[in-house]
Amino acid sequence: MTAPYAPRRDASPAVIALAGALCLSAAMGIGRFAFTPILPMMLHDGVIDLEGGSRLATANYLGYLLGALSCMALPALRRRIGPSFPGSAALVRYGLAITTLLTLAMVATIPALWTPLRFLAGYVTGIVFVCASGWCLGQLARLGRASLGGIIYTGPGIGIAVSGLAASAMASHGQSSATAWGVFGLLAGFLTLVIWRVFQGHDAPPPPAMPGRTGESGFYSTEQLLFVLAYGLAGFGYIITATFLPVIAREALPGSTLSNYFWPVFGFGVIAGALMTRVVPLRIDRRLLLLGCYVIQGLSILLPLAWPTDAGFVAGSLLLGLPFTAITFFAMHEARRLRPAQATSLMGLLTAVYGIGQIAGPPMVAILLGRAASHAAGFTLSLEVAAASLGLGALLYLLLYRAFPLQAGAAPK
Repeated sequence: MTAPYAPRRDASPAVIALAGALCLSAAMGIGRFAFTPILPMMLHDGVIDLEGGSRLATANYLGYLLGALSCMALPALRRRIGPSFPGSAALVRYGLAITTLLTLAMVATIPALWTPLRFLAGYVTGIVFVCASGWCLGQLARLGRASLGGIIYTGPGIGIAVSGLAASAMASHGQSSATAWGVFGLLAGFLTLVIWRVFQGHDAPPPPAMPGRTGESGFYSTEQLLFVLAYGLAGFGYIITATFLPVIAREALPGSTLSNYFWPVFGFGVIAGALMTRVVPLRIDRRLLLLGCYVIQGLSILLPLAWPTDAGFVAGSLLLGLPFTAITFFAMHEARRLRPAQATSLMGLLTAVYGIGQIAGPPMVAILLGRAASHAAGFTLSLEVAAASLGLGALLYLLLYRAFPLQAGAAPK
């Protein structure tokens, strides 16, 4: 008999991993990041300006933060309400359906609605991301195929690459930003239908506690809080480039024929980086892997500043994407090690603090753009601050590695 926490009977580990990837393609690649390639189209259509774009981005990231914070309360709600409360798989299905509707609603040229729509999209995708990550990783661990987890995190890259290429094609053929929102909404709906039946059943049981690292009280340990802070810095570090990359490219390289493709290149980098996690030996300390990812991402942000050419932006975009979801993959596995019986709660806190970093990015850019001598100068300073934050995060991982060495048998599985 199939266990009550199992997905569909025919859902193999590969199917679960692929469903997770398509889920994050819809939720993250479209529900959240499709705004980046559509923003230049909205600017061209004259329906928004850069300040308005920053406002919509901030609303989305604020919603994402609150969605992640809501996930922290899920274990308590399930204990209090009982079996009638939706499990993670059900929340993923509902969240994807709502994401589809919110994306389609952006077709209406009613600017007053855009801010609440982007806020709600952020809220829902925050829940979907945490629940899909926890459910898929739990199922793969139960089936003894945790190494397939990296496939799940190709999803955002697939969504980013597809939406970037599609937006570029639509822009080159004179299509409006409203058309782009409609196309991406329909694509999100299609992906939701494809994976709907895979996300069934209750959550898999948590793994046993690791020696000397229980951390299962209502409080977070110093180690866990430092880890959360380090992870949050990645949210601030990447978001400026991830939000404004096409606009920055147009400012730095006016007349470039490749500027529309830097965002899809970032997406392909995300896919490649997620796939590379499959060959990383599980015995390597996740904190060292995260340190290396932060260094790569920080250098990728500075590269176009030092090499302001098409080649420099292509290389920077690719390197920015390589560690993007690898950071999330390693962090979520580390959360399962640090707090095994309440991993979803710690994942929610990680995602929430990451969201705080994202929220801080666009307003800072808007302020610096307003005070700088030119848009180019404002973007340059913003990118330098972002790279510095990633450097600080790398130092925190080094501190954690030295101050809290892994005990025998405590390496993540």
